[in-house]
Amino acid sequence: MPERTGLKILDMISGGAKVIDLEHDRFPGMPAFDPVKPAMEYFLYRQHENSYSTSQEKRRSSSSGLIVMTDQSGTHLDALCHQAYDMKMFDGTPINSEVETPWGFKKHDSAEIPPIIRKGVLVDCTELLGDPLPENHEVTLKEFQSVIKHEGVSFGKEDVILLRTGYGKYWNDFSKYRNAAGVSGEVSKFLSDKCYAVGADNLAWDVPGKVDSDSGVIQPGHLHLIAKSGIYIMENLFLEELAKTRTYEFLFIALPLKMRGTTGTPIRPVAIL
Repeated sequence: MPERTGLKILDMISGGAKVIDLEHDRFPGMPAFDPVKPAMEYFLYRQHENSYSTSQEKRRSSSSGLIVMTDQSGTHLDALCHQAYDMKMFDGTPINSEVETPWGFKKHDSAEIPPIIRKGVLVDCTELLGDPLPENHEVTLKEFQSVIKHEGVSFGKEDVILLRTGYGKYWNDFSKYRNAAGVSGEVSKFLSDKCYAVGADNLAWDVPGKVDSDSGVIQPGHLHLIAKSGIYIMENLFLEELAKTRTYEFLFIALPLKMRGTTGTPIRPVAIL
C-alpha cells in the first residue's frame, strides 16, 4: 500500500467523502446458518447495582457482559482454514492433527488475515433481476456479466466484489432472510482468479442446500473461492444504503479481529465514496 494512503483516506473523509456502514447489528436470535448456531448470546453478568455503593467517595459503578457466539455468524469474514478440498487447504496444506486442533487452527486462521483496504465493486443484481431477487435463486454467470455491463464497472485480482441480492433488508425477518438468493457455482468459478475477496448480503454467499451440478457439492463458492483459490468470502453484509447511492466503485475497508485459531472473524466493513 502506498506510504501516504492513510493520509489520503483522512483527506477524503475531511473533504466530504461519505462513509457507509456495511455491517448488520448483532443481537441474540439474529439470523444464522443452521450449522453455526448459536449466532450470539449475551449475558450482562456484572451490573451497576452490584458494584455501586453510597459509601464510595466518588460512587463510581460499572458493568460488563459475556458474549457467546460462533466465528461464522453475523457480518463476518471466512478465514482460509474454513474450507478444504480432499482434506487439503488452498495451498496444499494437509488437514491433520498438527494443523487442526481442538483449540483451533495453526495455519490460515483469522489472525493471519491482514486489514483489507482495497477497491470495492458493488454488483447490484437487483437492478436487472428484481428487488429482492427470487427466493433461493442462484445468480448465473450470464446474469452476473449482464449486471457488470449494465453498471460499467471493472475489477482485478486486488479488488473486492460485493454482490447484492436485496435480502439485507430482511435481517430482522429470518423467515425471509433464510431464503435469500445467492451466487451460482459457475460465477464463483469464474471469479476464482479475478479478485481478492467477495461478499454478499445473505447467509452463505452460495444458496445453502443447493447441489452444484458441475462440482457435485453444496456451497460451490466455498469450494472454488476458499478451498481451491485462497479468496476470502464475507457474509451477511448490509448493502442497502450503499445501493441507494448507485455508486458501484469505492474504497472498501474491513478490519478482521486477530483471533488465533478461528475459522472466521467478525468485521466492521465500510464503503468510502
